[in-house]
Amino acid sequence: MKKRSLLLSLTLLLTVSLVTACGGGGNAGGGNTGGGSAGGSNDPSQLVIATGGTGGTYYPLGGGMADHITKNAGVTATAQSTGASAENVRLLRDKQADIAFIQNDIAEYAVNGTAMFEQDGKIDAFQALGALYDETIQIVVSADSNINSVADLKGKRVSVGAPGSGTEMNAQQILEAYGLKFEDTQLQRLSFADSAKAIQDGQLDAAFQTAGTPTAAITELAATKGVKIIPIDADKIDAIIAKYPFYVKTVIPGNTYQTVPDEIATVSVKSMLVIRTDLSEDLVYKVTKAIFENTDKLGHAKAKEIKLENALAGVSVPVHPGAKKYFDEKGVK
Repeated sequence: MKKRSLLLSLTLLLTVSLVTACGGGGNAGGGNTGGGSAGGSNDPSQLVIATGGTGGTYYPLGGGMADHITKNAGVTATAQSTGASAENVRLLRDKQADIAFIQNDIAEYAVNGTAMFEQDGKIDAFQALGALYDETIQIVVSADSNINSVADLKGKRVSVGAPGSGTEMNAQQILEAYGLKFEDTQLQRLSFADSAKAIQDGQLDAAFQTAGTPTAAITELAATKGVKIIPIDADKIDAIIAKYPFYVKTVIPGNTYQTVPDEIATVSVKSMLVIRTDLSEDLVYKVTKAIFENTDKLGHAKAKEIKLENALAGVSVPVHPGAKKYFDEKGVK
């Protein structure tokens, strides 16, 4: 009897050991996590960077960052096209992505469980990796359009970005300043690239796009059909900022797009990178270093605006300890 009990105990011990061994080493977006430790033995073997639509700025920048993380951080990284900010938060929460581009206003909504996150509740699955550049709200129409003001959007076919995106919230807040609601337009929710194609084909009158300038989809549309960028009136800019202080006044320089020779007054939010809270300090340190020491090699014009000294500007959510370690070494505050 004692022999049978001993044999059973040894069998159970061996089974547990095998299961434990097979369970180690996560993979992209869904593996075991490092729990914030410095060792990082259970960090994912591949990092997924959630970006945005292929016609925006996030996707090509994310591709450049993935290359340098792969080369310099000892882990493979890939960029994934997504519906941008709000979707990216949920992908991090669900461990379907590890790093994400996000607007600073959307980060605020997520950590507080407000706006599009009211049903989700507060989301604490991410921390800041660093601020990047201004993201400009651009209201795009064809060059021959009779739309010249936000007020003219009433009754028109208007795209406000992908469902649940930061662009959608920006559009709602800007329309609100003019006394308009989504219901006052023929609303569509299209990605950057799809919005540009719909304007090109005469199936859409206007599109909101929140992205770094120049935005690829708008540049391409300007080169084919020609575009106008609709300005926001000065008093409306002041009203928007008074109610939503995460906005800043912005001027799009003349000739940013070939059919827009004049400066355009509008507003911007701040883009930033966030990363899963449960990734190890060591891994996040290496990722942060790989990104911020290679900004001149990311292959996109907007990368010129990513400055190490501004990496914490406009960041109101907690910074991951691994990123903080790197910024502390560099004297960034």
